[in-house]
Amino acid sequence: MDKFNFWTDSDLILHAFDIVKVRHIDNSYSYGVVENISHITDAQSFLTNFISSDFGDVNIEEPTLRIGMNYVEASISFNNKNYYTPVHNNEPVYLATEEEITAALGLDKVPNPLVCGYLKMYEGTEYEKTLPVHLNSKFILGPEGAHLNISGISGLASKTSYAMFLMKAIQERYLTNNDTDENVAFVIFNVKGRDLMAIDRPNEFQEEYGEKETVFADYDKLDLSTEPFKNVKYYIPYYSNSSSKRSTYLSSDDIDAYIQCGQLKKFKYSYEEDKESLEMLFADVDDPQQTMEAIISKIIDGTDPDFGGDKIVTWQDFRDKVDELSQRSQSQGRNLPRSSNEISVLSWRKFKRIINKATKNDDMFANRPDLSNCECRLADDLKHISNNDVYVIDVAKLPEDKQAFVFGDSLRTIYNLKLGEYDGEDSVKPPSKIIVFIDELNKYASKDTPKSSPILREILDVTERGRSLGVILFGAEQFRSNINPRVTGNCSTHAYGRTNSIETTTKDYSSLPSTYKNMLTRLEQGDYLIQNPIFRSLLKIRFPKPIYKQFKE
Repeated sequence: MDKFNFWTDSDLILHAFDIVKVRHIDNSYSYGVVENISHITDAQSFLTNFISSDFGDVNIEEPTLRIGMNYVEASISFNNKNYYTPVHNNEPVYLATEEEITAALGLDKVPNPLVCGYLKMYEGTEYEKTLPVHLNSKFILGPEGAHLNISGISGLASKTSYAMFLMKAIQERYLTNNDTDENVAFVIFNVKGRDLMAIDRPNEFQEEYGEKETVFADYDKLDLSTEPFKNVKYYIPYYSNSSSKRSTYLSSDDIDAYIQCGQLKKFKYSYEEDKESLEMLFADVDDPQQTMEAIISKIIDGTDPDFGGDKIVTWQDFRDKVDELSQRSQSQGRNLPRSSNEISVLSWRKFKRIINKATKNDDMFANRPDLSNCECRLADDLKHISNNDVYVIDVAKLPEDKQAFVFGDSLRTIYNLKLGEYDGEDSVKPPSKIIVFIDELNKYASKDTPKSSPILREILDVTERGRSLGVILFGAEQFRSNINPRVTGNCSTHAYGRTNSIETTTKDYSSLPSTYKNMLTRLEQGDYLIQNPIFRSLLKIRFPKPIYKQFKE
């Protein structure tokens, strides 16, 4: 019922993912997706061919003409009369028209269409066809389904470029959307160099190769504009002008230009307002006895005599108190008898090492921001994100523990915003959807991440319950098999980029036919296999090069 085989002339060019149609009962047609192509001759064995070539003389013309043909295995995707009984023998097989291809793949009547790329059929032949591919936006932005996972090896897979292409298509669609109940905003984390720090600037194409005309033509075919992102704001970690360490890869000229345009702010964290996010610094710390968690609870609670009241208002006050506690004996300085739940000096010392490493000599952990000097508290700005805004948060130059802190604190703020925790504050009117994009998802949600990790908890909350709230995660990683299965399992759309043969042997790829697995090891840059509930089959799609500025490091 699910597959059929047919033969072709040996010289006919077909590819995996091409669509063919075969005549079926009651004047119906079944459509199949090519999965594998093999070649067979009338030779009984390889030895037969060897003998017929004068025992291995490759320079002679074979005296015996071998009859050969290709036979193709195709997987049934659709029948135009919903007959899914086995295809009969000796029925003719045809190439499909554009209309038939879109019907066979389920692309002909897509509600709420959102372009996600284009596909090529019968490539390299006179019958080659290029078709845009649309998916139902409600299956990637909710409420029917949500979240996107992109996997592929570094560099060639273009994970970031594909995520940005999708987000540009989404922003463009909602910029012209008159439905006031449906709007979207974006929070994008820049984790590599200056990659995403100029997404509102046009790309500087190589004119001598006609690159600009080619890329613009691709966007025109997909009915997308050739303008970069709109309503973009950039956030970089705060650093003082006297500091010898810059917290961003942006040049001083770029920073000054963004500030003059009102597009850039430097974010910082104050102890009084951000101590509740301290646990994010311990996301990768193994804490089997939960002593770090107990210390953080004492700090946040505010009722502990060491941390209560108004005695501690700055990060320096906080570090001094931690230093004091790390030097006490377990019961020294307390009027309470020594108890079994007393936190040991060794635990305080471990806590001190982590806190000092993260906050000491770092301008980002400073006093309250000076709003008149383009400084901000990141959570305060995230609370006021509005329709079609694009916030790019630069964490590329931060060490991993501080990247995790910024990401975890931001994700929690966004999640709480959509839960309505800030509804009483002035000018808080969040959009119906907020898309959060993070590359290198394996840093925060791998199978090896401790279950107690607060960032993993936030990511699981978003993937498992964010769909109903309108918090959508776009995540990318090199190896999908390394990601927590609860994260990938809750993504409705999956994009598979080029990877290696070791990765494709893992159970994450067990549902793919062997031919498709082999194709994953040789996909070209800009090619992806896309899986979405509305598609009747896995699709091999392409997408055009970025339209925004690319830094040429």
